[in-house]
Amino acid sequence: MTSIIGGKRLPKHHPRIEAYGTVDELIGWIGLLRGMDQNCVSKENLVEIQSVLMNCCAIVATDPSAKYPEAVKIDDPVALESAIDEMEKKLPPLTSFILPGGNQNTAFCNIARCVCRRAERSLLKLNETENVPPEVIKYINRLSDYLFILTRCVANESDNEEVKWKSGKSAKKI
Repeated sequence: MTSIIGGKRLPKHHPRIEAYGTVDELIGWIGLLRGMDQNCVSKENLVEIQSVLMNCCAIVATDPSAKYPEAVKIDDPVALESAIDEMEKKLPPLTSFILPGGNQNTAFCNIARCVCRRAERSLLKLNETENVPPEVIKYINRLSDYLFILTRCVANESDNEEVKWKSGKSAKKI
């Protein structure tokens, strides 16, 4: 059992604990990305994302009958959208699915994207039985797109060829 904000105790396998635990894991992965050498986004931008994710954790870790502090807010993901647009300007068009990997930094970015997608699924599962504020789900959804584009940008910046997925046994570099 573990306590959530508001004093209630829940089993560690409760969907609420799973959801905020996965967002917490994502905060750690964004911290890893912050330590990478890359020029696609600023370290300050990644710190801001971590801060918003901490707010998401605080909201999700609060019992629905309790109130989280008013200072804890989730901004509209406009900054994410802007960063996505800026990164996409540097990238060739995407014409097929690509296989993850290539170098350590692109792999780290892709793992962060996968954890973000898992966080979104966990939040949506929790939302089936208990209200999750829509702005939390929206932010996490847009963050997974941001992390996908960041992965491509880091790959492009390091001259790491993207490997085009083909059904079957072989792959072709884009």
